[in-house]
Amino acid sequence: MSSHVAIEKVGETKLREVWSIEDFSRRHRICKEEEVRLKKLFGDFATKQELLSNAQRPPLFR
Repeated sequence: MSSHVAIEKVGETKLREVWSIEDFSRRHRICKEEEVRLKKLFGDFATKQELLSNAQRPPLFR
């Protein structure tokens, strides 16, 4: 089933926020190697959605 999406409301989501990759890495406890990989991929800044989709963290098992 499809629904109507208002273009005005698409830009209002929090996923479109532009974040510094350094800030994102610090907040999400991403290692330096992954931070360097993200910087090579996007530069110094990227949207939150791009960072959440592409960041890789190893699982933390007990």
